[in-house]
Amino acid sequence: MHRSTFFLAVLALPFGSGGSAADVRPERPNVIVIVSDNQGYRDLGCFGSPEAVTPHFDRLAAEGVKGLQFYVTSPACTPSRGSILTGRYPQRNGLYEMIRNELVTYKHRYTPAEYAYSPEMTLGLDEREITVGNLLQGAGYVTGVIGKWDSGRARRFLPRQRGFDYFYGLAVTGIDYWTHERYGVPSMYRNNQLVREEGFSEELFTREALAFIRDNQRRPFFLYLPYHAPSGNANLDQRDINPPQRYLAQYPNRDPKDKRTQYLATITCMDDGVGRIMALLRELDLDEKTLVMFFPDNGTGGGTADNGILRATGTQIDRLGEGGVRVNFIARWPGVIPAGTTTSAFLSALDILPTLAAVSGAEVPPWLRLDGTNILPVLQGRATSPRTEMFWQSRNSRAARVGRYKWVEAPSFSGLFDLDQDPGETRDLSAEQPGELSRIRGRWEAWRREMDAAEPRGPFRDY
Repeated sequence: MHRSTFFLAVLALPFGSGGSAADVRPERPNVIVIVSDNQGYRDLGCFGSPEAVTPHFDRLAAEGVKGLQFYVTSPACTPSRGSILTGRYPQRNGLYEMIRNELVTYKHRYTPAEYAYSPEMTLGLDEREITVGNLLQGAGYVTGVIGKWDSGRARRFLPRQRGFDYFYGLAVTGIDYWTHERYGVPSMYRNNQLVREEGFSEELFTREALAFIRDNQRRPFFLYLPYHAPSGNANLDQRDINPPQRYLAQYPNRDPKDKRTQYLATITCMDDGVGRIMALLRELDLDEKTLVMFFPDNGTGGGTADNGILRATGTQIDRLGEGGVRVNFIARWPGVIPAGTTTSAFLSALDILPTLAAVSGAEVPPWLRLDGTNILPVLQGRATSPRTEMFWQSRNSRAARVGRYKWVEAPSFSGLFDLDQDPGETRDLSAEQPGELSRIRGRWEAWRREMDAAEPRGPFRDY
């Protein structure tokens, strides 16, 4: 059980270098959480990319803290995003598989009648789950989701019914950036209604984010901004993203039809949106009153993305190497989080909900079992991370990180690895350290028993 009582303590302590209690602002912060889709670990300038044009992300990092060991709960979108929303492992909240209509793999185009009872229309995050939107809405925040929801398309699963006052975006796992269709099916929503609009989806999300901030500037707000960028296109006929020319033009020495060029240009489009949002916060005098976080929902494979030395082999759902589940992380809150800092603390997307509950003063029900903790003191450099282990299961693949060691058992590769010495997971230590291997597998099995004993949640668990 994790009670969110840290907020009052936060107000009594100095922040940053040279701060004092008298400098602390009494206001609860506005919160903006920006999430990208299937982005490589190195694909930001501030994380070492020699190619990505990301001046606004780079400035965000320079004015805040970068997290170098931040983990998501799944290498696939739906389970990862469900954990962001609930602060709970996918195996605990029940959303541990992708919500998608698999027949599109075989070029099948769903008719409206077929789509009405397909997985994308009938599955979603269990209605008993409490979301970060529920908690912050209960604490007096106006809450909004703009972008990729990916936790159920049926009305009962949409954000307006899950603790959010406003929703604009896609409820499914992907769309065509221009038509806003999911393999031929209209998929863009405003609140509970499908809408048709012209434009590149990521620019529309930025437009809506700016409007949401302007409309709610005089009260505390929580904006969850999960972009679709830079994930691939979800269209049977056109697989290219085809980002607007002004973003492609920032890569003059690359072929504009090349998939990596389009991927990079789409990241730059998202970066431009971040720059516009930060400029608006400064214009409205909200800059120092707003906590901004950024991280991808998961890593991605080689070819299009750049994961540096991190391993990202295998299919997406089974990609449990570091390149699939370790992602870049940035947090900025002027005067509270020291600028220009970096942390190698062991952090997770499971920590986002407890942290936001703490800084907002939201009350977490005492019976709600969370799998993360408030990491604000860690981001401030005032505490070490309480996290010592993390576990994954994705179809036929299993993995655990316990301290410096990580065990992986997947179709693409298996072994025991020392992440301090070998973050690329290239040297299997199983034969050299059988005791360590047995210990970590035992911790994974104990975690699996805990997940099995948890109150059952749908849509995939048999109960």
